[in-house]
Amino acid sequence: MTVRWGIAATGGIATRFVAAMSMVADGEIVGVASRSMDRARAFSSEHGIPYAYDDVAALAADDRIDAVYIASPHSGHASDTLASVSAGKHVLCEKPMALSAVQAEQMAGAARARGTFLMEAVWSRFLPSYRALVDVLAEGRIGVPLLVEADFGFRVPVDPDGRLFDPALGGGAVLDLGIYPLQLCSLVLGHPDRVTADGEIGVTGVDEHMAAVLHHPGGGLGVVKAAIRVPMSCRARISGSDGWIDLPPFMHCPDYLEVSSAGRTDRIEAGFEGDGLRFEIEEVHRCLDTGRTESPVMPLDETISLARTMDRILDRIGVVRHQA
Repeated sequence: MTVRWGIAATGGIATRFVAAMSMVADGEIVGVASRSMDRARAFSSEHGIPYAYDDVAALAADDRIDAVYIASPHSGHASDTLASVSAGKHVLCEKPMALSAVQAEQMAGAARARGTFLMEAVWSRFLPSYRALVDVLAEGRIGVPLLVEADFGFRVPVDPDGRLFDPALGGGAVLDLGIYPLQLCSLVLGHPDRVTADGEIGVTGVDEHMAAVLHHPGGGLGVVKAAIRVPMSCRARISGSDGWIDLPPFMHCPDYLEVSSAGRTDRIEAGFEGDGLRFEIEEVHRCLDTGRTESPVMPLDETISLARTMDRILDRIGVVRHQA
C-alpha cells in the first residue's frame, strides 16, 4: 500500500519532510496546505505536489489523502491535528505535539475515539543511534541506568517577531529544544514523578534558558538544560551502575554512540544517508500496515507525559502561557 500524504504548512520542516519522503518506498506527497493559497501553490510547484489548499480542513477533507503531516508552528498543532483527525486522517504531528498536557490529552482522545493513527514526530526516537541505544540498555551493558545528563541549546539574536521568541506561537527553550533531552530521560528512566526547575524569562516573555532536575521512580535522576540564548555542548551522558553511554553533539541526532563499561570504550557507528525524518515516516507506515493506531516506540501516553513534564517546568519558571 502506498500512503498518500498531505502536508500542513510550508516552512523549513515541511521542505525537510519532502526530502525525507523521497527515500521512503511506500509513500508519496499529494497535497499541501497553507493559510496563503499563493504559498501553497508555490510550494506544490517547487516540489511537484499535485494539489494545493488554502487551509488544513480542505486538505483533510480530500479523499485522495490518507495521512497528514502537521508542520505548522507549535500554536497550530492542536487545531490542525483535530481538523485532520475529525476528517478521518492519520496524523504525524511535529514536536511538541501540544502546548500543554490538556491539549495533548484532547488530541489523543480525539484520535482514539475516531480510530485514526496519531504520533508525535520526535524523530530522535527512530534514528539508528537511538535504536542502538535502546539495544545497549536492554543488553545491560552499563548495568542499571541511574542518571541522564543532557543539554541542547544555542544563542540566537532576540527577534520579537520570530517563532522562537513569540509566546503566542509557543516560543521558548523548553518547548522547542528542551523536549529533546526530556524525551531522552523518559526513554531511559521512565516518566518522572518529581520535577524541579528554574530559568530565565526574556523580554518577549518566553523562557530563554532553563535547567531542570527530574526524579524518576526507582531513584533515577535526569539533569536537563535547554536554551535559545546560551550556547551549550548539546551532548548527553547516560550513567549506570556499571558504565556509561555518551551521545555526542548533537545529542538528538548523533552519528555514533560511545559505550564505556568493563574497562573499555566501544564506538557504535550509527550514521545514515538522507534526511533522518525518513525513519519516523517509515514508523508510521509500519504501524498503518499492521493496523496500529499508535506507535509502540512513541505512544500517545508518552507524549502526554512529556507535555505534563514541560507544563511543570514552565510553571516553575513562571512563564505566562497564551494558550492552554
